Amino acid sequence: MSEPEKSFSAIYLLLRNRFGFLNWWPGDTTDEIFIGAILTQNTSWRNVEKSIANLKSAGMLSIKSIAAADVGKIQPLIRPSGYYLQKALRLKNICLYITKNYGSLSVFLSQVMPVLRLELLSLTGIGPETADSIILYAAGKPIFVIDAYTRRTVQRVFGEASERKYADLQGDITRGIPRSISLYRDFHAQFVELGKNYCRKKPLCESCPLNGICRYAERIRATIEK
Repeated sequence: MSEPEKSFSAIYLLLRNRFGFLNWWPGDTTDEIFIGAILTQNTSWRNVEKSIANLKSAGMLSIKSIAAADVGKIQPLIRPSGYYLQKALRLKNICLYITKNYGSLSVFLSQVMPVLRLELLSLTGIGPETADSIILYAAGKPIFVIDAYTRRTVQRVFGEASERKYADLQGDITRGIPRSISLYRDFHAQFVELGKNYCRKKPLCESCPLNGICRYAERIRATIEK
């Protein structure tokens, strides 16, 4: 077993001890989670919450209602999420595709995971991170989500010069921890919490829960001690 495979369980335990169990992804319905996963691209969740609230107030927080709506009506509602012209069109087209071909989101998400993932990736506006977020949180199927926080943390902890490819990092993590939907969701949330509060672009290494095992932090300490 490689070093990364042995170490991801240690990373999880350190983060879980610091942050506790994290209940993520926010959303009251499957439709809301699905829509949120698309809107959160290239923006903060705080902005997505504003868009979700707008859609809810307008009675449009569902796949069917968005599919039936005019794009011009969707645009101002999701404006807080940024790129709202592009996102409105993509969101409508995705929702229209699902309703036309499957009738409902639940039928679409009930497909076996490899088939569902390939179909999600075939839709304009959905990449690997968004597809895997939908699969894990909306469909409730075990696949690990790799986001920017995860990439940055792993690169620093292992002292790597460049980021691993999405599929490679995903494979390393899932080989190093038990296959569990609950664990995958919590570990992903742990990376998000760490990235927002400690492993930022300008990191706060001294108080970071991974300080003792992080090669980036080790180099910082060595520089200070010289």
